[in-house]
Amino acid sequence: MQWNTDWGLRGRMAFTMFLLFALYLVFVGILVQMFNAGMLTVLIMLGGFSLVQYFFSDKLALRSMGAREVTADEYPELHRQIERLSQQADLPKPKVAVADSQVPNAFATGRNQKNATVAVTTGILRTLNTEELEGVLAHELAHIKNRDVMVMTIASFLSTIAFFIVRWGWLFAGNDRNAPPVWVAIAVSLAVWIISFLLIRALSRYREYSADRGAALITGNPGALASALVSISGRMDKVPKEDLREEAEMNAFFIIPIRSGFIGKLASTHPSTEKRIERLRELEKEMATA
Repeated sequence: MQWNTDWGLRGRMAFTMFLLFALYLVFVGILVQMFNAGMLTVLIMLGGFSLVQYFFSDKLALRSMGAREVTADEYPELHRQIERLSQQADLPKPKVAVADSQVPNAFATGRNQKNATVAVTTGILRTLNTEELEGVLAHELAHIKNRDVMVMTIASFLSTIAFFIVRWGWLFAGNDRNAPPVWVAIAVSLAVWIISFLLIRALSRYREYSADRGAALITGNPGALASALVSISGRMDKVPKEDLREEAEMNAFFIIPIRSGFIGKLASTHPSTEKRIERLRELEKEMATA
């Protein structure tokens, strides 16, 4: 199945990446002008930490969720669904993991298409029917196909550095905490971190729209994912608050975020469920008339 490319979505993603690139270019230029090789050494060290995060993010994400890899003997139908959808998406079959949680959710992790894992909670397995679950699994496979973990890791690299400078910038001054360049660097880093935080959140929302479209292409059934989003949203209200709090830090990975930030839509990693459903319904009509 094919449909017209959503050039508006692609354009917004490209423009957001351009703004991030320009912001980081200016940021690095300022730091290089203000500090000597010692500062560059710190940047290299932080880069090393980011690489470690990139290569081990899948294990960290699974561990933080309490998810474990499961075999086809334990969850045969889940494995069959993922294997079939992976073939339709022209992807190697990812590893399959399950987290024992009442929260109905799913996420994908892994640095590339050959080292990926799709994880689901027991709550989502109990909540969704077969078609709805396939829509969610296809959405996660679309994240893998789009290499979203790699994209978001690269996008957030210098934002992480800016955050570290803001938090521990006084260390660069040594014994002289009144050194003007350090406080200027902290101020610049704070501005860079705030702006990049908002841009990365916007990029994350665009990636979710892209994964929704990818799921529709894989399954040929946009309505299944739309129905799944409705079912998950309705189920969230019945989940104990303590369970939601425990898993809130994984919002960026989930099919639906658990909570909205205090600064509202600008800080959200996901578009609103209503907007996602609206776009999926429009896509359903588009595919029906193609």
